[in-house]
Amino acid sequence: MGLWTYVILFAVVFSETGLIFLSFLPGDSLLFIIGALSANDKLDLIFIMISLSIAAILGDTVNYHIGKFIGPKIFNKKDSKFFNMKYLVETHDFYEKYGGKTIVIARLIPIIRGFMPFVAGIGTMPYKRFLFYNIIGGVLWVVIVTSAGYFFGNIPIVKDNFFIVVVAIVIISVLPVVINELRKNYNGNGETKDN
Repeated sequence: MGLWTYVILFAVVFSETGLIFLSFLPGDSLLFIIGALSANDKLDLIFIMISLSIAAILGDTVNYHIGKFIGPKIFNKKDSKFFNMKYLVETHDFYEKYGGKTIVIARLIPIIRGFMPFVAGIGTMPYKRFLFYNIIGGVLWVVIVTSAGYFFGNIPIVKDNFFIVVVAIVIISVLPVVINELRKNYNGNGETKDN
């Protein structure tokens, strides 16, 4: 599809980071696949890294401003098909615990990645400070994950089992969220919180 491939990839990364109701879109797995395809000369790796870093940074910037504008009103809303208050509260708690570096850390955690800039916009984080962490996080996320795809994409066992590798990446990327849910529902005595 030529240039349209890059446009579509830009739109997906921008939407996953910039639009809170699309935070379920593939992030880590998509970047890994892009890196692997670049290793086979199907995509230009440097152009991908630059364009998708810009998409990630712009996405978080838009998300921050949406949070700043409508965020306080959201806290009074009930859950909807596209919005789960639980994720917003968890992200807010994560932000309270780790501060500004959360913007960087959140890039590596699905769902939280989409809610973090929104929460930063609701909170008192000044935009210049947010932008500093946003640029670092966006560039690191894109470069690290696409580079991993690029280097692993040339290994014969990865090439021969590409689908399995992609499924493994999806599982690994959602594992922190699953572990967190299990930990919250398990009090350490072999009983769930409901007991």
